[in-house]
Amino acid sequence: SSTMDGSSFIAKCLRELGVEYMFGIVGVPVLDLGAHTDSYDIKFLGFRNEQAASYAAGAYGFLTGTPGVCLSVSGPGMVHCIAGLANAQANCWPMILISGANDSNQDKTEAFQETPHIEAARPFVKYAARVNSVERIPFFLEQAYRHSIYGRPGPVFLEVPEEVLEAQVTESIKLPSKVPPPPLSFADPKKIAEVVEALRAAKNPLVIVGKGAAYARAEVEVRELIKRTNLPFLPTPMGKGVVSDTHPNCVAANRTQALLNADLIILVGARLNWILHFGQAPRFSEKCKFVQIDISAEEMGQNVEPLASLVGDARVVVQQLNEQLEKKPWSLSDSSSWWGTLREKIKKNKAQAEELQKYDQLPMNYYRAMKEIKDVLPQDFLLISEGANTMDISRSVFDHTRPRTRLDAGSYGTMGVGLGFCIAASVVEPKTKIVAIQGDSAFGFSAMELDVAARYNLPITVIIINNNGIYGGLPEFSEGMWPPSSCLTPNTHYERIVEAFGGKGYFATTPEQVREYVADALKQKVPTVVNVMIEPSSARKEQTFSWLTKKAKL
Repeated sequence: SSTMDGSSFIAKCLRELGVEYMFGIVGVPVLDLGAHTDSYDIKFLGFRNEQAASYAAGAYGFLTGTPGVCLSVSGPGMVHCIAGLANAQANCWPMILISGANDSNQDKTEAFQETPHIEAARPFVKYAARVNSVERIPFFLEQAYRHSIYGRPGPVFLEVPEEVLEAQVTESIKLPSKVPPPPLSFADPKKIAEVVEALRAAKNPLVIVGKGAAYARAEVEVRELIKRTNLPFLPTPMGKGVVSDTHPNCVAANRTQALLNADLIILVGARLNWILHFGQAPRFSEKCKFVQIDISAEEMGQNVEPLASLVGDARVVVQQLNEQLEKKPWSLSDSSSWWGTLREKIKKNKAQAEELQKYDQLPMNYYRAMKEIKDVLPQDFLLISEGANTMDISRSVFDHTRPRTRLDAGSYGTMGVGLGFCIAASVVEPKTKIVAIQGDSAFGFSAMELDVAARYNLPITVIIINNNGIYGGLPEFSEGMWPPSSCLTPNTHYERIVEAFGGKGYFATTPEQVREYVADALKQKVPTVVNVMIEPSSARKEQTFSWLTKKAKL
């Protein structure tokens, strides 16, 4: 029978596993692997930096529930991709990184780009292996794919030496079996009953909806839980939209008081990490009890001893709670003092935010610029946000009505993810408008990936909130000064970069221009960049607590 080389065989096996897209940069020794993807109906997206490609693969994993695949050359290319592995690991997203390597018979000879790939990847992956023969390609690919999505999702790594990529294999060799969806695990029914009884006894209960709930596709079940119980809920940044931000039970506008005064919190796919201040005082009451719903048993008791550990798939565990509530109905009274306290403060906070959005001086502040953007966005959009204040403020300004429509710096706090995330989102949701709102510093990490968006006809809209620096720069540099460490070049025309690739750029300095230019950009069939100048010293409204909790007793 006829034969094919290892590069072609990898592409064929990936397609058999259901892979439709691959992100990366080709070069020796993976040039042929990149070229062969086309023969097996895998669309290859060639990036300008491996780091951005690896971020795209992780985001693809979150948005689809199947691993995004990233391809890199050996050595420096693979090392660049470690950023994406680390980001996917911190966010619990499935991805597969495949990197080439030198011939095995040249190991330890200082061969071209010889690198200890496995050792470099291991701290950041669930699984790492060297493909040791062309015949075993199906075995390793199936293992990598399965490990990435089973249990807690995460990144995996495969190293393929050059002799395996070039070796011949007969076409009659068995292909990998399709990996079934992860088996669904249910929580202990006794614990479910205990949680419902704890709800009845609680005075100030709260649900926190994490990105784990979004990944688990638990939106129908979580919405039913809120409807049955009338519980207030708080979404984490990427948990937004599992239940609509416009739902009357959303208490995001009173996050501080909700966390501080809750006496029972149900965590649905949310971890008590730095984003949730470790579940500790001073951000939480020392008397607060926690119910953890998580796919990972190891997460139970992380930083706080829970009242109940519900280990299982978020979707089915929440459905178990709903079934128990159907047997023994309970809901929080609308006239409870807890609801009264929450709503009173929500009203005040929303009024304060509206005042900030009316700011009418030039340069604009964050809030006014974002109000103008919000007013012209379509009803259905997917938002990627990164930067410091840009990301934090956007979280409170933009409402998400469906799940998996907000991506940001996430659990790893990664800057530079924006354009890679945009490209991944564009191939997953081609009919949805993909919008990035980035600080000028964040944009700079991956600005060249605008070329990728243009090359593959992905009409993303990037809106840069430009304050001339990291947390804010200077209006201009005085003659002869050495620029401070947090300052970027003032008033840079970043929008011109996209024009080099055939896109359309806009430079906005007034609210009217922001509104007009963003509305026009959203209609274009090419990538667009709207560069919005704001006051360099503009900041978030004053916060009761610092965003980063440092004094928790851990």
